[in-house]
Amino acid sequence: MEGVDLEAVRTFVAAAEAGRFQDAAAELSVTQQAVSKRVATLEKRLGVRLFTRTARGVRLTVDGQAFLPHARDLLRAEERAVASVRPGRRALRVDVIGRRLAPATLLGDFRRAHPEVELDVVTLFDVDAAVDALRSGTIDASFRAVTMPGRQLPDDIRAVRVYDEPVQLLIGPAHPLAAAHTVTPAELAGHRIWMPGLVPGTEWAAYYDALAAAFGLTIEITGPDFGTEPLLDTIAGSSSLATFVGERTRLVWPADQSLRRIAVGRPTPVYPHSLIWHRENPHPALAALGDHLGSGRLDHSDAGTWTPAWA
Repeated sequence: MEGVDLEAVRTFVAAAEAGRFQDAAAELSVTQQAVSKRVATLEKRLGVRLFTRTARGVRLTVDGQAFLPHARDLLRAEERAVASVRPGRRALRVDVIGRRLAPATLLGDFRRAHPEVELDVVTLFDVDAAVDALRSGTIDASFRAVTMPGRQLPDDIRAVRVYDEPVQLLIGPAHPLAAAHTVTPAELAGHRIWMPGLVPGTEWAAYYDALAAAFGLTIEITGPDFGTEPLLDTIAGSSSLATFVGERTRLVWPADQSLRRIAVGRPTPVYPHSLIWHRENPHPALAALGDHLGSGRLDHSDAGTWTPAWA
């Protein structure tokens, strides 16, 4: 059997509820002849009679009674499908680097401030994947650090720097700096900073390359990246290894690891998060997200902070 026409299904439901083709025609703003033709076409597709004509109008046959609840389901499914892509009704789809990192936390803050906005959060690999997804319409926005050296965003993609996140040092209890309240970038020279999750060519690797070059730091990426928990286990048990984490990175570790988050200052390295979107994206929640992020934006001219020149 070929697929049924949803307009014919809508007409069938209207006629079943009205009891007369004339009333169904008035409700649908079509002629009574159009209603009769649509119902006849639907009956031909289904191979059954749906109505019996009476002196007062029409009455559902046994087959019509069986088909009616399914016809209503079809119309409800159509309504949900249309609503899923209607501007203002579709979820705002936003890409973040990781669900434990600051952009995800910022989105959580936005969701609490705007509970009426439905969010769909995804994680793409790098800025190139994010830009491709923005241009294809797969996502509505992305949180990334831009622009990397030698790379320009396409003209149809816009980016606004919205949040500068201080970078902290994470160390175990046996590390020589474990008792410090703050450290300067210069004081970290000579210490081993281990970040196996850095992937060459990504925007976050470019940031830490620039940080290491600016302050003479040693950042090691050797060794397998098995995720956050193995990294924390290694750092907790080492007297020489440390790692960098964002101030708003969500980390939980067992109490017996006694890890320490140490503030870095004079100057404070900050990671420059930008909100990136397609200039022609019509989703109304994008403006609300931009306004929300803008209200907490840091002063990029602060002499006490450091970012790469390309930021």
